[in-house]
Amino acid sequence: MRKILVTGAAGFIGHFVGERLLARGDAVVGLDNLNNYYDPTLKDARLERLAGCHGFANFTFVKASLEDQAAMHALFDAHSFDGVVHLAAQAGVRYSLTHPHAYIDSNITGFLNILEGVRAQREKLGLCIASSSGEKSVGNIGSDGLGFGPHLVYASSSSVYGGNKTLPFSEDQEVDRPVSLYAATKKANELMGHTYSHLFGIPMTGLRFFTVYGPWGRPDMAAFKFVKAILAGETIEVYNHGKMQRDFTYVDDIVEGVIRVLDNPPAAEPTSGRDFAFEKLALHRVLNIGNNHPEPLTEFIAAIEDALGIKAKKKFMEMQPGDVPQTYANTSALQQLTGFAPYTPLRDGIKRFVDWYRSYYG
Repeated sequence: MRKILVTGAAGFIGHFVGERLLARGDAVVGLDNLNNYYDPTLKDARLERLAGCHGFANFTFVKASLEDQAAMHALFDAHSFDGVVHLAAQAGVRYSLTHPHAYIDSNITGFLNILEGVRAQREKLGLCIASSSGEKSVGNIGSDGLGFGPHLVYASSSSVYGGNKTLPFSEDQEVDRPVSLYAATKKANELMGHTYSHLFGIPMTGLRFFTVYGPWGRPDMAAFKFVKAILAGETIEVYNHGKMQRDFTYVDDIVEGVIRVLDNPPAAEPTSGRDFAFEKLALHRVLNIGNNHPEPLTEFIAAIEDALGIKAKKKFMEMQPGDVPQTYANTSALQQLTGFAPYTPLRDGIKRFVDWYRSYYG
């Protein structure tokens, strides 16, 4: 039995990841601070699914905030993890315009505490080697080219691509011009992850999620807001006059990708032919995980209307600050690594979400 830390375990994606890990026989330690960014009762209900209704006995919940350094130190001191799936973060592009400090606290300081926790675990396990000078180093790589200690899989975002016009978005594109603070923090996570991997030999994978939707989703996300408003007979706000396209990705596909990536830690690659002054690259990579099929926002709304059997009242509006007009994931790297690429058609996923919404909220 492996023990996996899942941060954001009461969150939309996190509770599904925890469920999958438990179902296959892993032990899961779930971390969440249960904040009130949105309705905490929804988070409590997700936790109940993990802790009770499926009869899983190997789930342990820890209530703590990522930015609480003492709590994070205690977590890694109390457990030895075989893998870490870091999904907890302050989400939302528009919220970052009005609450910037929340993003620095959770997404920067919090991620640093995760990195330090994994680093401390490696040191606790004695995963270090002696250098020729007699000094100790923890930045080692095994003879098979793999790092030691837990594989850290963390959530990045398609937001890092900012205003890039070349589609589909590929992992080798420049991502130095974010258009929201949220995106900037996710880009910072990728840089921090590479640095810690290079210095301390920690195997890491950052996953750039593309517009995730599905049952148990967040109330601040489009599918949730549109369904709620349409059922109440209220007007929905359609930004950029409906001229947006998103690579909508169903949550089950995201979870499948996360699990497969977790089971395939990166190996060290030689730097021959690359402009890098060290013998091997860091055990760090970033991968897109999206549906590889952008849909117009108007089609997204039409799918909801058809699933509900109700026409939406629409108010067309300008593009909002921090938004981008289109996202589109190239998932060839993910498919080559894992043999999997997201595939759920939009209308199938929307129907499942609407069915869940009506069941959960009556």
